[in-house]
Amino acid sequence: MTERIEGHGGELALAALRAYGVREMFTLSGGHVFPLYDAAHKTDFPIYDVRHEQSAVFAAEAVAKLQRRPGLAVLTAGPGVTNGISGLTSAFFNASPVLVLGGRAPQFRWGSGSLQEMDHLPLVAPVTKHAETVFSADDIPRAVAAALTTALTPHRGPVFLDFPLEAVFSVGDAELPAGPQLSPLEADPDEVARAAALIAGAARPVIIAGSDVWTGEAVDELRAAAEALTVPVFTNGMGRGALPPEHPLAFAKARRVALSNADVVVVIGTPLDFRLSFGDFGEAQVVHIVDAPSQRAGHVQPAAAPAGDLRGILAALAEHAGDRVDHDDWVAQLRTAEDAAKARDAEEMAAETDPIRPARIYGELRKVLARDAVTIGDGGDFVSYAGRYLEPAQPGTWLDPGPYGCLGTGMGYAMGARVTHPDRQVCVLMGDGAAGFSLMDVESLARQKLPVVIVVGNNGIWGLEKHPMRAMYGYDVAADLQPELRYDQVVGALGGAGETVAKAAELGPALQRAFDAGVPYLVNVLTDPADAYPRSSNLA
Repeated sequence: MTERIEGHGGELALAALRAYGVREMFTLSGGHVFPLYDAAHKTDFPIYDVRHEQSAVFAAEAVAKLQRRPGLAVLTAGPGVTNGISGLTSAFFNASPVLVLGGRAPQFRWGSGSLQEMDHLPLVAPVTKHAETVFSADDIPRAVAAALTTALTPHRGPVFLDFPLEAVFSVGDAELPAGPQLSPLEADPDEVARAAALIAGAARPVIIAGSDVWTGEAVDELRAAAEALTVPVFTNGMGRGALPPEHPLAFAKARRVALSNADVVVVIGTPLDFRLSFGDFGEAQVVHIVDAPSQRAGHVQPAAAPAGDLRGILAALAEHAGDRVDHDDWVAQLRTAEDAAKARDAEEMAAETDPIRPARIYGELRKVLARDAVTIGDGGDFVSYAGRYLEPAQPGTWLDPGPYGCLGTGMGYAMGARVTHPDRQVCVLMGDGAAGFSLMDVESLARQKLPVVIVVGNNGIWGLEKHPMRAMYGYDVAADLQPELRYDQVVGALGGAGETVAKAAELGPALQRAFDAGVPYLVNVLTDPADAYPRSSNLA
């Protein structure tokens, strides 16, 4: 028998949210959304508030990424919503099932100039899977349920609803939604068989696995497929850690050698974008495995492109019964390259230099980070080193801005990670440029007793802009920051603690103090501004 619920708009929304597994709200206070707060307060539904709306959306996205279920941000009308659009856009590029509920000026006065009156939908529609204004309290549960179903349906992504003032404050009644009822999308079996045959018959195949392998709960199936076909695996995004670093088929350092010599490149659960040379791997054939037909690349003609439930596709690859080429020599060749690269990295991570090189920071972090630590990257140059030197041991422990490349995720992601994992280490790796976007939200973390460790690579410049601009023009502009700025003192003033480190030998003890502190703690590491991450540009 269908259950009916009655209450004001906030109570109706919260009942539907609970049915879909939402367990917390991230917000910045605003009068347009008071009924949502009232419903949460009266039922002990946790509310976490921030100092900038972007952090609320990023926190909701971190929950969505880490827990593979909807994350919720509640934003007041007008500037509350517009301040959250960068977060929505990041969630869109990252396929994160985030629901943003926005306040809205009253409909009965629309056009009269009410406070913060604007139509949000034209702004948010391009960066959401669904955007809707709900004009009646009775319709709120239906709209919330439909939006969340859309957010959770592969290919996943954010959704947006806003409620005019009179709708969310009014009393209504409606049927209680039953919760998510999603059916796996079955891939074309002929396309899956074609992919399996290509991989099994290749002399030098390579797998690159991305975030959708984690989101689609296909980690075990990825391992089974790689092991059954004996294919080396590289990962990016939240796919990192899908195979632990000690697994014989897990690789991280030999990617250039692998992609330069592969005859089949299998890209699973990640787009063929600038991070993967736009899918151009020379003479190699490309197999692109995605969770929905919409994710097939339009700029590349793959040899096979199965689209559907990743668990089913990867399980079918593991069960391939046809002929298989022996890949042991290929795996051994890559292992030799991997080991040589690891040896070079070990030297760099132990370097005793003055000023400190970023590699040494990551060498010291590797000594204190637990296997289940959640590591968050928020920056450009400094975080580029993290991708090279840190190797997550478990899936679902790495958060970075993703292909949209939006800075400012750090404090919001940290909040969402700490809420998700109250007993794990949470470490934010932040460039000093990125610190300018969200560091004020340390106050939110401190006030709500959400301790995290923040490591700032402080070189006093925008590293990924200064050096390329000088190479192109012989000069640079708008690329300098204050050298040796005391970001640790900022955190101390906001209720946390921290220290500045200028000598490599001081790094290890400082990091240990940070993880033992029990408050937001910032380790401000003065690094060499001449030491920029060496990589070519893939902007075009």
